[in-house]
Amino acid sequence: MTTNIRHSSSFRDPSGYIFIDEGIVKRRIFPIYFKQYQALKKANIFETLSKAGLLIKHTEVSSSDTEIVIQPEQIPFITYPYEWSFNQYKEAALLTLKLQKYCLENDFSLKDATAFNVAFHNGKAVFVDTLSFDFYQDNSPWRAYKQFITHFLGPLVLAHFHGAQSLKLMSNFIDGIPIKMLSSMLPFKTKLNPFLYSNIHLLAKFEDKHNEDYKGEAKESKLSKKAQLNIITSLYDYIKKLSLKEHSEWGNYYDKTNYTDAAFTEKARIIDNWVTSLNAKSIIDVGGNDGTFVRQINHDFELALVCDIDNNSVDFNHKTLKSNKESNMLPFVLDVLNPSAAVGFENKERQSFIERIAKYAPDVTSALAVIHHMTLSGNVPFEMSAHFFASFSQNLIIEFPKREDSWVQRLLNTKGEFKAHFDFYTIENFENCYLSHFDLIEKRPIEGSHRVMFFLKVKNDK
Repeated sequence: MTTNIRHSSSFRDPSGYIFIDEGIVKRRIFPIYFKQYQALKKANIFETLSKAGLLIKHTEVSSSDTEIVIQPEQIPFITYPYEWSFNQYKEAALLTLKLQKYCLENDFSLKDATAFNVAFHNGKAVFVDTLSFDFYQDNSPWRAYKQFITHFLGPLVLAHFHGAQSLKLMSNFIDGIPIKMLSSMLPFKTKLNPFLYSNIHLLAKFEDKHNEDYKGEAKESKLSKKAQLNIITSLYDYIKKLSLKEHSEWGNYYDKTNYTDAAFTEKARIIDNWVTSLNAKSIIDVGGNDGTFVRQINHDFELALVCDIDNNSVDFNHKTLKSNKESNMLPFVLDVLNPSAAVGFENKERQSFIERIAKYAPDVTSALAVIHHMTLSGNVPFEMSAHFFASFSQNLIIEFPKREDSWVQRLLNTKGEFKAHFDFYTIENFENCYLSHFDLIEKRPIEGSHRVMFFLKVKNDK
């Protein structure tokens, strides 16, 4: 079925919009943008940036006096800025600055610099908004400068000083974190830093002084191309050096497991056999830490989604895939107890995690060493977690640590007077709840541990 209605996320740009045509994402371009589009084509900007892996590739499907339709390379699963780890966010910021520098050098400019114009695909960040490019006007400041500060520099600096959780603010401020809020949240010492003072604190002062009349496009009415390139370079150099000060208990998770090397190997072998039997093309590993177990599977996936609540684990995974030049893995940050919600206009501008993963429908879901945290840390009953996994899983590989497991005992001991409430945490109750949503394919205990692996297939009526 052909749908000519614009996608719910694509209504802000008067130059055109994206739509879905028989399951394929396409983009319609209006005559108001024809001049820019043709000039960019003639200057080989699209081709050059696409070949460099900086801009999503596209083909022109049709052209008339009233519209041009292009079809971009399809991205199987979109993640949003508030689901990126710190270094993924940095990569997206640096990509945007690289594009602006290249554009300026070729008499073009990015007319917007929202973080939502970037996606992660084939192992790296890529710019996805083909209509964000415009002509450069002599001595004009970068019109997207303030947007870059509120979408990229500000969130990254907040994360540097206050931790990666600061990046989650982007789910509440999809138009960028307000500049006055950024300024107020940063330590006083940042006002003594000339770079941060001029790019955040002074910008906040100007905005406050000029109120709605100030657009944040520059600190002066005219700005030479050379001066603008210097600003881009200073932003790039500063962001490239930014780092996190925080550490986490999960960063070296696999150094602290409570089962033997033999049990670890056996667990990997069981998972490998089950996944291979499915000939799975796609997988999502929920609570997948740094991607270790997905890499243990002797199977070539078209795409492996690996999500975890811990930023450092996701960052390490991202670093590893870069080092290994892996193009079929997509790490992202996700709290399974609070998955990303649908936000934006009519709660449709950015889809929830559940909507996106259900639509993507991975062949297999892996949930290893997750259920005891969901149940005992998050107080999520088995029935509810079973319903959660059944909402998007065709096949589920899930690990159940029994009550005797040392980590389970540790969690139970934190319950104090309410410990008796969790008497329901048994493998029998787990099976009863999950088998109301799934059929049991196979069940295997991991020798040398108090853990049991389950291979489940969602019931046809789910």
